[in-house]
Amino acid sequence: MDGALHSKIANFIWGIADDVLRDLYVRGKYRDVILPMTVLRRLDAVLEPSKDAVLDMKTTLDCADITNQDAALRQAAGQPFYNTSPFTLRDLRSRHSQQKLRDDFIEYLDGFSGNVQDILDNFEFRNQIPRLSKADALGTLIEKFLDPDLNLSPYPVRNSDGSERQRGLDNHAMGTIFEELIRRFNEENNEEAGEHWTPRDAVRLMANLIFLPIADQIESGTYLLYDGACGTGGMLTVGEETLKRLSSERGKEVVTHLYGQEINAETYAIAKADLLLKGEGEAADNLVGGPEWSTLSNDAFPSREFDFMLSNPPYGKSWKGDQERMGGKSGMKDPRFITEHAGDPEYSLVTRSSDGQMLFLANMLSKMKHGTKLGSRIAEVHNGSSLFTGDAGQGESNIRRWVIENDWLEAIVALPLNMFYNTGIATYIWVLTNRKPEHRRGKVQLIDATQWFKPMRKNLGKKNCELSADDIQTICDVFLAFEETEQSKIFPNEAFGYEKVTVERPLRLRGIDPEHGYSAKEIKAMKADGLVDESAPPVIKKIHKRGVQPDPLRGRFEVTLYGKPCVVEYETDSDLRDTEQVPLREFGGVGLFIKREVLPHASDAWYDPSSVRIGYEISFTRYFYKPQPLRSLDEIRADILALEKETEGLLGEILRERS
Repeated sequence: MDGALHSKIANFIWGIADDVLRDLYVRGKYRDVILPMTVLRRLDAVLEPSKDAVLDMKTTLDCADITNQDAALRQAAGQPFYNTSPFTLRDLRSRHSQQKLRDDFIEYLDGFSGNVQDILDNFEFRNQIPRLSKADALGTLIEKFLDPDLNLSPYPVRNSDGSERQRGLDNHAMGTIFEELIRRFNEENNEEAGEHWTPRDAVRLMANLIFLPIADQIESGTYLLYDGACGTGGMLTVGEETLKRLSSERGKEVVTHLYGQEINAETYAIAKADLLLKGEGEAADNLVGGPEWSTLSNDAFPSREFDFMLSNPPYGKSWKGDQERMGGKSGMKDPRFITEHAGDPEYSLVTRSSDGQMLFLANMLSKMKHGTKLGSRIAEVHNGSSLFTGDAGQGESNIRRWVIENDWLEAIVALPLNMFYNTGIATYIWVLTNRKPEHRRGKVQLIDATQWFKPMRKNLGKKNCELSADDIQTICDVFLAFEETEQSKIFPNEAFGYEKVTVERPLRLRGIDPEHGYSAKEIKAMKADGLVDESAPPVIKKIHKRGVQPDPLRGRFEVTLYGKPCVVEYETDSDLRDTEQVPLREFGGVGLFIKREVLPHASDAWYDPSSVRIGYEISFTRYFYKPQPLRSLDEIRADILALEKETEGLLGEILRERS
């Protein structure tokens, strides 16, 4: 099946929309009718040969009072779906009354199996029938999809002499045509495209990044793929195709099972329909979706573990509703987001409610396989905030720490700007595994792929560039080489970590006894009287008993009170409080850092050990920054002389005009 025929059929179906729906729908809403009708016509054509067998089986089962009929009807149909109504689409052509056509069409829809009903319900296709019927367009629509020039059947159309007039469409070809229609509708609505449809060039790169490193280790067997924000299912299908191609090239036979979850009803319906049209009925049954199926608050696969996971979760999108359904930030107990790490049995991965993208990563990590040779491999797209948002001890930073300290992060790839339809911001592919090869252990690779792209002749929304096959190969080669280059930097895991410490200064008040310790109540009253003065003596809040050792770095100072040596603690001045980020790899740790960087400027400062929090952040800008060379004096002088020449006589003209 060639691309020209795919395009011809897609063009024909696209033309149906213009012929039948113009003036009845705005162009952006054509998809509400055309996509489900395309699905219906394909399923109808596939089921035609077994129609009588299904009806006979239905009668037999009803007579035997068997209620659980699904498996038997699927077997009778020879497909993972069926229709028990007495009609096919061809039967509905002869209806002369719009009311009769409408009633029979609804009965026809009601006869489909549960998995097809799920698709129709999430397309909300039944809501379109009154409008189509009222405009006398339903019959015309059915006629168009039954046009002799349009063959959506898997069986060829033959001439009277038995020669082939139109080839049949196998499942792969039908899936390709359906994806082409999805792409066109997404481009038509490019302000929304990308919210549920990731560009294929980005998906192909992600699939290569997770499969190429272990392609030679894949054995014949069964593998599970998962996408927790599957949209129209493109990542799952491209991932499956890539895995099967690489395995086949190496003489291996693999069986794949696809699992996905999607909250948007229409895109879930598209994903499920796409798999059914490709003949992957079991995979279609493993997709779960609709408004009630948010991945964060209603995990559809809580006990499943997967071999390969790909996803492009929503970023910058509030998950406050999910958080409230899960008991609020303080009441959350979900083991995907409250885990054990670094000695903390309730280590929180809960992020700000304004952006839940990193929680999708935590969800995937909770589904890794730990008992297999290959473990699990993950590729997930995030925006730049995933690299640095969140202070030490907060959810985003905790997720980065959890990932890096467990040595799961292989690489992060910076993509070109304007790669996606609905955003021009910087995006990054995170590549993770719990089976790092020996040479990658304890290290993270950062790849700057921002300059590897091909400009597009026509923008699609904000997308103005794409990754060519050569670009994808270049990025994968750099990834696999794992070498330091201008575009590839390799760091030890600890390079991204830091300790955030609170640096304190003493409160100083006028008129106090510098050798007397003051209570909190007394200090509060003196502050209220406005006695704060940086040149005054510090206020003692605690005098330690004999035997306590001084430690000025940690706020225990040795002084002489009434002629006796004592160890005291000073009241802190909140207005002078500051924080410092001390790299984990800092020689000498926090203490030496404070001595070198703080005490020369504030000799009375100390840090609070109880305030220390470990954080992680990844700064691509810092690691790949290329300073612009300073201009030479000759260039600057030439510019000044040129400006002088341009403005020569201008002042005189202004003065003459005023006089």
